[in-house]
Amino acid sequence: MRIHVDQDKCCGAGSCVLAAPDVFDQREEDGIVVVLDAEPPAALHDAVREAATICPAAAITVTG
Repeated sequence: MRIHVDQDKCCGAGSCVLAAPDVFDQREEDGIVVVLDAEPPAALHDAVREAATICPAAAITVTG
């Protein structure tokens, strides 16, 4: 699995961080998503897919 985030689309809702806190974080200054692990282990794949699905800005893309 590979994760890509379009930070220009991100609205800073933080739902990705709630769904997968080991993979996503937010910048303090503006709340924009930061990917902590662009290729997370299999144990986190379901949480990452959930984060991508619930992202209100559709800023998260998951491949693989």
